[in-house]
Formats: sequence, C-alpha cells, structure tokens
Amino acid sequence: MGLFILRRLGVMLLTALCLTFIVFFLTNLYPNLEKLAKTQGNFRMTDAQVESFLKDRGYLQPSIVKYGQWLGVTPGWVIEGRDGTVRSKCFGELETGELPEGATNLCGVLQGNWGYSTVFREDVAEIIATRLALTGKLMFWVMLVMVPGALLIGVLAGMREGSRTDRSLSTVSILTTATPEYVSGVVFIAVFASSAVGLRWFNGSATSAMEQATFVNFTLPVMTIALYGMGYIARMTRASMTEVMTAQYIRTARLKGVTFRNIVLKHALRNALIAPFTVIMLQFPWLLNGVVIVETIFNYKGFGWTLVQAAGNNDIELLLGVSVVSVFVVLVTQLLSDIGYVYLNPRIRIS
Repeated sequence: MGLFILRRLGVMLLTALCLTFIVFFLTNLYPNLEKLAKTQGNFRMTDAQVESFLKDRGYLQPSIVKYGQWLGVTPGWVIEGRDGTVRSKCFGELETGELPEGATNLCGVLQGNWGYSTVFREDVAEIIATRLALTGKLMFWVMLVMVPGALLIGVLAGMREGSRTDRSLSTVSILTTATPEYVSGVVFIAVFASSAVGLRWFNGSATSAMEQATFVNFTLPVMTIALYGMGYIARMTRASMTEVMTAQYIRTARLKGVTFRNIVLKHALRNALIAPFTVIMLQFPWLLNGVVIVETIFNYKGFGWTLVQAAGNNDIELLLGVSVVSVFVVLVTQLLSDIGYVYLNPRIRIS
C-alpha cells in the first residue's frame, strides 16, 4: 500500500505541474496580457505603451521562465525601467537598485506568495481561503443531504428490480439528473421565494448565509445542487445493487433461509457500495467547480462565484490561484477514492 501511494503521489505531482503550466500558458497569452495592461493603465494606450508596460513588469519573458518564477523555483525578475527605476517581482521598486542583503529572490506559490488580485485589491491567498471556506460550508450541507438520500433511493430501487418501487424511484432519479441546476434553481426561486406565487417560505438570495446560514436562506441553494447530484449517485447505486442481488452467493444465502433484511444489510450492501463510493468521491471536485451556476444564481460569493469574477475581469493571478486549488482537490479526491476502493474490494488488495 505504501509503494502504491508513493507511485500515485509521483503521478499526481507530474499531473499537477502539467495542468498548472497549461493554465498558466493560456492565461498569459498576449491578448490577455494586453487587456490586463489597458485595464491597469489606460484603455487608450498605444501598442508601444502596452509593450513597455508589460516589459517593465516581467510579462514579456518566455513562458517557461515566468512559470518558474510564479511557481517559486527560479529567481523573480529584476528589471530596470527607462526612467532608471529598478523593479523587482519580490520586493517592488528598489531604491538602491540592488536586492536587500541576505534576502532570497524566490517568491512564488511554493513560498506562499500567490500574487495580488487586480479586481479585489487583495492577496490571492486570502481571497481563496475566505471563498473556499464559504463553498466548503455549502458542500458540507449538500453532501449531508445528497449522499444519504441517493444511497437510500438506489438501495431501495435495486433491492427488487422491476418492481413498482424500482420504476418510481428510477423515474425520479432520471428527472433530477436531467434537470440542469440553472433550471431547478430558477424554479425554486419562483415557487418558494417569489411573491408572485405566494409561497415565500425561503429567501431567494443566499448572501446572508455567508455570515450565518439558516434554514430560510440556505435551503434553496443546497437543494438545487443536492437534487442534481442525487439522481446520478442513486442510479449508480441502483445498478450496482441490482447486479449484487443476482450474484450466486446471494442466491445461496436465500436457499439457506437467511432473511431478506439480513441478505441486504450483511451480504449485499457492502459490495453494492463499491462503485457508488468512487462516484461519491468524484462529487467533491464537481461540487467545487460545479457550484458556479448556483452561487451566481443565489448570489452566494463562494469559490465558484470568485472563479466567474476572475475569468470575467481577466484577473490572471486570481484565476491561476483558483486553478491550482481545483487541480489539487481533483487529484487528492482521486487518490482517496483509489485507496478507499482498495479497502472496499478485497480482490484488489490480494492482487
């Protein structure tokens, strides 16, 4: 197991470097940099002024060099401007033109310097930490509602394949999965939070839930996400449960006179949860990036909302920070999924 984890960690590191470099390269294309220069400077800047602006701030270096500086494995740029001033990536404007004595010129992500947001005027690390905590709160309640409900629906539907219960629950699962979040979210707001219908049970905006989540202001966004993901997990659980219930050892248990309840709980349930476990673990990266629509609809300023703001306003540093967190979450959840799959399936452990 230890060797397996070490190999996976090595693959994860290589994958993370490749993915972050691709994102870094795409966000640092010249049209994006030109837009950044005009946003920070003046929209009437000439091409020569744009080039001078970007050159004085190290944007025109080769991509691999900039990536190393952003990562923190190569020294940051030190550039002398046309007016004689010397600017450093790590220390800003240098009065003497030289780096402070004994100071290292490494200031990238590995050193904790994630950059500065041009939209929010704050450090990227602080923004991501705050927004990620808000989305984490939303994800916790979504998983608390979605996973038990999906497993219960899937197990009940798969216990007796072809029954009326199976057909009814399967239809509900398909409907919830087939309804996009932007549709169900708008419907929920129109029915349960609008004065037009009269059922003002909940608050259509979740902004107040950022400070204090209550049943009134947090139910609609949680249910919008939970219902969409619940159907998929339920369908996977139902398919796995149906396959297990037709296995030979289940038939043997029935012939021995074991009660149906004990067959489901002691023999079928654990094996039926192997496939849904992987699906459940994959919901974490989906929730982290899939809440973009829901957070925008309900004005909940979490991680997804921040991603929209960074992309819409060409905030390169913030967009890179969001990408790093997203890549990290995806890789870690896949590793945990593989480890959990090994423990749930003894055949993999033996092999």
